[in-house]
Amino acid sequence: MSSLAQAKVPHIATELPGPRARAHLDFDKQWTSPSVPRAYPLVPVRAEGCVIEDIDGNLLLDFNSGIAVTSTGHCHPDVVKAVQEQAGKLIHYSADFYIPVYAQACAELARIAPIKEKCRVFLGNSGTEAIEGAVKLARFATGRQDLVAFLGAFHGRTYGSVSLTASKAKYHAGFGPMLPGVYHAPFGKVADLAWFDEVLFKHLVTPAEVAAVVVEPIQGEGGYVVPEDGFLQGLRRICDQHGILLIADEVQCGAGRTGKMWAIQNWGVEPDIVAVAKGIASGMPLGAFVARESLMTRWGPGAHGTTYGGNPLACAAALETIKLLEGGLMANAAARGEQLLPGLKAIAAQHKGLIKDVRGIGLMIGVEFDTHDHAAAVELACFRRGLLPLEAGESVIRIAPPLVLTEEQAATGLRIFGEAVAEVAAG
Repeated sequence: MSSLAQAKVPHIATELPGPRARAHLDFDKQWTSPSVPRAYPLVPVRAEGCVIEDIDGNLLLDFNSGIAVTSTGHCHPDVVKAVQEQAGKLIHYSADFYIPVYAQACAELARIAPIKEKCRVFLGNSGTEAIEGAVKLARFATGRQDLVAFLGAFHGRTYGSVSLTASKAKYHAGFGPMLPGVYHAPFGKVADLAWFDEVLFKHLVTPAEVAAVVVEPIQGEGGYVVPEDGFLQGLRRICDQHGILLIADEVQCGAGRTGKMWAIQNWGVEPDIVAVAKGIASGMPLGAFVARESLMTRWGPGAHGTTYGGNPLACAAALETIKLLEGGLMANAAARGEQLLPGLKAIAAQHKGLIKDVRGIGLMIGVEFDTHDHAAAVELACFRRGLLPLEAGESVIRIAPPLVLTEEQAATGLRIFGEAVAEVAAG
């Protein structure tokens, strides 16, 4: 491990943003699409482990992992080595041909899937592609057309996935009409499941027309919302009763973040299809959907495809990532979660009027504030101190550091977060 990964953070040598960062912000605004959301003026140029170095040489502690992506930490040496070795052999060849590392990545994803039946895997580039492919497979395999997602859900921004998304109205604004045949149910409480019989199946659509229910076992962009015990189990029973497929969107909550490989395993529920991306390849662009073999073999050649999906470099990174997750990082996620969660709850207890809730599992923790403005102010106060959390939902700050987070780094993060909350509370 290099000196950067071991550096004491934060180390702030300039104001944030610094002079070089401000110059870059001016340059960026001339050329990039204004549609790209920007949280705060961070300009990273190098990173290792949980440490980010910005363009001015400031060192910051990463508590968002590039939106829950760098699961094994930034530039983990084993992942870097795997990518470098693969780059020296084969950078790209389409999955229309038989690439060994592609099949190896598929076999590993099938092995670790939270599905007992033998699985098959399709590799893409991103989470939204994984959802699009999973929906296509569900419709093809069932011969049904309708889909159910949840209020608060985020599944991506391409047309099918954004039609399933219901975390913020702005994701739909100006882009309609959305994909037809999509319904949104209330999320999280066991009592909410009555909606299926009392509303959906009674007034809107018959069960025989529903191909799949798409659910994040823990909602991500919607605010790191953890469902009640019994909710996912009840959802599985509804699907079984009506022959509906259950698709688990594990794009943000999977890949070891909750201390288990897949978040849905915290409730012992088995989906039919799993969508995977973000942390599964440590920052390389890889998405996948994993399905029961009995489903995946219902379609044939040409039914779905991609040029770049399953790129050899991303596959090599995924293989190494899985080794690292199983080799101790999932356990560390659980341990650091047990450190952070009570620490954050203690901060909340000191600021009851400001913080409404602290919730989460492992290194997927949400701190809900009373207003969006307060959450945004705390996020910015953290940034100025060298800590990098990230907002989610309307008024939640997500805590999602790399799974290599150390005990000392977790303690530092808690201290800085507490200072930021106290600053905002003081007005």
